[in-house]
Amino acid sequence: MSEQVNYLVIGSGSIAKRHLANLKRLFGGSHTTIGCVSASGRTISASEVGEGIVIYNTLAQALENEYAFAIIASPAPWHIENAAQLLQKNIPLLIEKPLSDSLKNFRLYESTLLAHQDKIEVAYNLRFLPSAVKFKALLEDQVVGSVQGVSVDVGQYLPDWRPASDYRRNVSARKELGGGVLLELSHDLDYLGWLFGRFETAYCVSRNTGTLDVNVEDVADALLVREDRLTVAVHMDFLQRSPVRTCKVIGALGTLVWDIISNTITLRTGANEKRVLFEDSEYDRNNMYLDQLRHFSDVASGNVSPAISINEGLNTLYLIEAMKASALTGLSVKIEESQA
Repeated sequence: MSEQVNYLVIGSGSIAKRHLANLKRLFGGSHTTIGCVSASGRTISASEVGEGIVIYNTLAQALENEYAFAIIASPAPWHIENAAQLLQKNIPLLIEKPLSDSLKNFRLYESTLLAHQDKIEVAYNLRFLPSAVKFKALLEDQVVGSVQGVSVDVGQYLPDWRPASDYRRNVSARKELGGGVLLELSHDLDYLGWLFGRFETAYCVSRNTGTLDVNVEDVADALLVREDRLTVAVHMDFLQRSPVRTCKVIGALGTLVWDIISNTITLRTGANEKRVLFEDSEYDRNNMYLDQLRHFSDVASGNVSPAISINEGLNTLYLIEAMKASALTGLSVKIEESQA
């Protein structure tokens, strides 16, 4: 007789629903239970999460069971507290990005999380995108020679993100839920660390333009400087009517452009010399979430190490804290100072 296997998702937003559907797709069966509980304590209806999902009224009720692993997809301010509660039961955790909304909140349960870091992964799923893997390989192969400069542009008009709902009520638009471009678009800060290592200083200007009726920063521009003085220019916003998400790397031998939306990588080595090195416009973006879950299932089983560790998630949080401090003071901030 097969043993019962349980999975749990904390949260009820769009990313939680995606994880629930993907858990059913990958692991669903007669001997599998997939459960869901709201982080805020509100009652979740079956129509929200679909058929075959066990809905718990409280986290305490959910924790009466054992789990192969759990996914924390609650708003960022609750990530760490939720994680600490589950880790008391030794449940492996996939924590949605960002790791926390603040370093202060992380510090409250830091020792608990670090004690279980071999079974915790931060869900920066963009790293599982095939074009991301290819882009990293091309940089490591020095296809453009030594890197001289980097620029990132990411933006989309916030009301278009989830047009079926009032964007002003969503996490992205609300400071108390961990919204704002710096936290919500931190995928693009994570991959910068993955591709180029840690940065030494950050200078950032962020603001609320007043055009969206939200209480968070809806645009930010930053300069991130590495110890060797390599500088990365980052633009992030909730404003662009035509979505954009690109990373351009200027090298001694050419310029490499990763367009995440079109899922292409192009190399320019002259005014009229352009080659497409990667293109997959038909790629189903849910596949990177599925690949992430497959990998984390192996992490939970103890077969592999986390792809994005707590320390990597922390490095991105340190960077965000430094960018926020810079925006507040108008000064360049040493990122190590944000770790205090």
